[in-house]
Amino acid sequence: MSDFSTRLIAWQREHGRHDLPWQGGHDPYRIWLSEIMLQQTRVETVIPYYERFLARFPDVAALAAAPVEDVMALWSGLGYYARARNLHRAARVIMDEHGGAFPHSATAIAGLPGIGRSTAAAIAAFAWGERVAILDGNVKRVLCRAFGIEGFPGAGAVEKRLWALAAELMPARHGATYNQAQMDLGATVCTRSKPRCEKCPLADICVARDTERIADLPEPKPRR
Repeated sequence: MSDFSTRLIAWQREHGRHDLPWQGGHDPYRIWLSEIMLQQTRVETVIPYYERFLARFPDVAALAAAPVEDVMALWSGLGYYARARNLHRAARVIMDEHGGAFPHSATAIAGLPGIGRSTAAAIAAFAWGERVAILDGNVKRVLCRAFGIEGFPGAGAVEKRLWALAAELMPARHGATYNQAQMDLGATVCTRSKPRCEKCPLADICVARDTERIADLPEPKPRR
């Protein structure tokens, strides 16, 4: 288990992404905005939207004070519009119920509109350094392949197992770097199609690669 996190942390420092516009700081608002925009959307698509959004709404107070129509207009073309509505709702909750201060724990963050467990954990880890596991789509793919976990990751029992594994794998130190490593590895190396196994720091311990099941894991959602 410790070898798994050690490999990923070392890989992240040398090969991970370090120049994205939301990296290099600990502002929870900027981290939150990036995490929401990146849901179901590729990085290269998000970057111009992220920059325009920040120029118009530089902080949570500005976002909360804006009419929702203005928020939706800036979001236009990015898709999954419930994200924008929830972003605006959450900003108002932060202003009205938290005195304008972003909650400091993953548990409290998860109570905001539109923020799930993994997104809340990512914000808490990157902004406040909380030692908490994440489990987005990229992380699920990495874990399913590395440990040979069968079943659709969105199924209750499988997801529960993945959360337990993710928590067990969390290192005592450098948690934010480790979490970023999992996301970066899934996004750039352990991709859904045409994974670059020759570049993966887990290649020699990957169950899916050893058993020739890379194309089969993670398993797709069962058809009705």
